[in-house]
Order: sequence, then structure tokens, then C-alpha cells
Amino acid sequence: MSIVPQILEFNKQFVEEKQYEAYLTNKFPDKKIAILTCMDTRLMELLPKALNLRNGDAKFIKNAGAILTQPFGSAMRSILVAVYELGAKEVLVIGHHGCGMTNLDAKGMISKFSEHGIDPLTIETLENSGIRMEKFLRGFSAPEEGVMHSVKMIRKHPLFPKAIPVHGFIMHPDTGHLEVIVQDYREE
Repeated sequence: MSIVPQILEFNKQFVEEKQYEAYLTNKFPDKKIAILTCMDTRLMELLPKALNLRNGDAKFIKNAGAILTQPFGSAMRSILVAVYELGAKEVLVIGHHGCGMTNLDAKGMISKFSEHGIDPLTIETLENSGIRMEKFLRGFSAPEEGVMHSVKMIRKHPLFPKAIPVHGFIMHPDTGHLEVIVQDYREE
């Protein structure tokens, strides 16, 4: 049974009661920050609350592990748009303890593709065309490693402005405690 009918019913009521008015803002981040973070469900409400951020304060870019897998992918594009078009003046990369990308078993995940009906020939074709599944599904051994990987990729990006600071943090997904991994990272 799909959850969509419940979502649509709630949404109808939400709009009719004008509950959206509490969230009205514009597209420009009030605190002038862009945050690359993990899609983990524990961070949905905890992360903004733990950082004292309200709706409209920051641009949030979320993916598995807060990992940039390629310099010209959609997450990096979103960071560049946040900086150049939407006025972000700082970038925060926030990973977390207990991340599902820690020691991700890429081979095991590839096996699950087949279990869900993906033809092994599709995977082979992708590999032969240059898509390296183990790289595409790459995780990290510790969240700090993942954060530093993304921080360095942002700073080294040929289109990222040198004057914009990039910071790296790890959050505890239960308490919201924030650990500084690197502040205002600059390539030496």
C-alpha cells in the first residue's frame, strides 16, 4: 500500500489551513550558507535545530554520506549555484557518526541489484562504458574521511571561488553534538 494517498490528504489540509505561512521565505539563504550533508533520516529535523537554523536560513544539499563522487555531478553543481546565484558565502560539509556509507559493501549492493531484477548484463554494460560500480558506490572507512574528501573536492574545484571558506563537521545523530573536523579549509 502506497503512502501517497495519506500524503496528498494531509497536504490538502495543510494548504487549506494555510499552515505554510509559518514557512514563507525566499530562495536566498538568510545566513548565507550552503550545507552539504547526509540524507540520514535522523538529521532531518535534528541538524537544523542543533545549528539554530530556521526555514530559509541555508541551502541544504543532501545525498548518501555527504559525499561528492565526481567534481561535475549534481551535488557540486548545487553548491556552485548556491554560491554564485543564491548568495552563499560559506560552505559547510556535515557528516555524522553511524553513517550507512561507512564501510559500504559495494559488491553486496551490486548483488542486490540482481535480486531486484536488474539484468547483470546492464551492470556489465555500464562497467564497459566507463561506469565503475565500486567507485560509484564508494563509501568511506570513517565519517571524518568522507567529510575531508568532500571538503577537498569543493576547494580544489576549478570553478569554486578561492575566497569562500569551506568547513567540515561530524554530527552525533542522537544528540546533535557538532565536532569540527576542519574550519575554513584552504589548500596549502
